[in-house]
Parts: sequence; C-alpha cells; structure tokens
Amino acid sequence: MQVITRTDKLDRNIYTGVGLGNFDGLHIGHMALIGTLISECRLNGLASVVYTFRKHPENILRKNLVNPLITSNDQKIRVLEAQDIDWLYYQDFDEEFSHLSPEDFIKNILVDGLNMRLAVVGFNYRFGYMGKGDPELLKRLGDKYGFRVIVVPPVRVNSEIVSSTLIRQYIKKGKMERVFQLLGRHFSLKGMVVDGRRIGRTLGFPTANIIADPEMVVPANGVYITKTFTDNRWLNSITNVGYAPTVRGREGRFSIETHILDYHDDLYGREIEVCFFKKLRGEKRFESVDALKRQVLEDIERAADYWEVLK
Repeated sequence: MQVITRTDKLDRNIYTGVGLGNFDGLHIGHMALIGTLISECRLNGLASVVYTFRKHPENILRKNLVNPLITSNDQKIRVLEAQDIDWLYYQDFDEEFSHLSPEDFIKNILVDGLNMRLAVVGFNYRFGYMGKGDPELLKRLGDKYGFRVIVVPPVRVNSEIVSSTLIRQYIKKGKMERVFQLLGRHFSLKGMVVDGRRIGRTLGFPTANIIADPEMVVPANGVYITKTFTDNRWLNSITNVGYAPTVRGREGRFSIETHILDYHDDLYGREIEVCFFKKLRGEKRFESVDALKRQVLEDIERAADYWEVLK
C-alpha cells in the first residue's frame, strides 16, 4: 500500500475505485465498506483507494478537539496495509478545502485527480461545503461524470448502529468489551514512556507512564486488564488511567500507568502500545498505602486469571 497526499504524479492510465469517509476508528462498519471496495475493484480492474483526512474536519473547523480520535494515522496505516488496499490518500483539510462545493470536490479531486470510476460510501456520508453533499447527490454526479456509486448500509450490533461516535462514548465509559465488539479489535494507545515519580517501583509494582497523543480519546478513569507491546511482543499487564489519588493526593496529575506482569526491564524513553481489554474497577482513594498495595495485588491476580482462561 502506498500513502499519498498528491495526485499530480499518478499514472493517468490507472482508473480507481475510492472509499470515502473520515474512517476514524476503522470500525467494523468501515471495514465492511473497505471490503466492498476491494472486492469490486478486483472484479473491475481498478486500483483501490481509501480517501480520508489526516485530522478530523470538525476539529479543524471548530478550532478545538470536538471529536477525539479512536485510531491514530499510524494505526490506520497498519490496519489498512493488512487489507491489500493499493493507495491510502491523506487529504489535508483546511479552510480553503472546506469551501469546495460538493460538485467541485467530486470533479476536481476525485474524477480529475484520482481517475475515479467507482465510489463506495456509507449510508450517512456527507461531503462538500457545509456537508451539503449526500449519497443521492453523489449518484447524480456519478451519472454526470461517469462513475458508479455503491452505498453501504449500516452495520448493527445488538440493534445499535456501529459508529465512531458510539464507540467514543463506550471508551469514555470504560466499556472496553463493548468497544471490541464494535471496533473489531481492541482499542489501544501508543506513547513514549516518561520518567515519573517512580512511586510504583517503591510499592513493588514498577509502572511505565506514557504520554498518549492528546488528540486520542482516553478511557474512563480506572484500572484495566491490558496487553502491552514492547520488545516485539505483547505482554500481559494492568493499567491505571487517572490521578492515583492515594499516592499523589489532591494535586495528582493525570497519567496512564502500566504495570507489565513479570517484566523487569527499564522502559524509560521507549515507545510502547497499551491495548485495553476489560475494566477491573474504578479509580479510588485508599485509606493507606498498604490498602492500595493489597488492592493492586488483587488486581494482578484477577488479570492473571483472565489471561489463564484465554490460554
């Protein structure tokens, strides 16, 4: 898969099928769309393109973080590379681009720029200035400019329509098992391990404290069963999201701290990825450090039992 940001050097003899959307999350609804795109492109001799944005358009237009990301750009690339997509097109979204009319966007960017002969979109796809374009307009433009349109219906899980908005809500509630059902994989955060106060080490439970991308959504405060990727392998772990009120008091800083079970190497200055499986409990202030230590031991035992069942 090639990642591209410009169309001026593309082979003008290649025709494409394009999957259109924000694709934040690349959840099971998005993957249904992408699966349709790939199969149709193979049947019709088209190069497959996923067209999306580096940053969520709403965050650019409103000048703040309206929709925190479920999947980083690096994670998108990793997921899509496994799907045999030919090109991933990252469009930079700015004020000028936001004022393109729906027809100008289709003609100038997709038809003239990408030689599009097939467009695959979700049932609620919107495009062009102020989101005035919809699937019905896209079909009319397809008749005008010579491309076919496939509209993928919604995907439902237990009567809920799968969407990035719904997944964000579940992440913020700490309902990671439900997130897995809708996302099709476990939610994860990547970050550099930074030097903290090393309180966990003094308690006998050394932790890796990461600074995640500030644009990513963060799970609800609490303790989670996780797996952590380091040394080219996934290791069993537990992760605390929050302020660690027992050891930091009222002036605690927000942190994402992971204790990797039976791991003793120093991770400071290294990048790790933490994958969230299940919330064990909410964050609380304990009456003493000894009470906290007893609870952490119980958390580790419950996590170990969880992984044992999965063997």
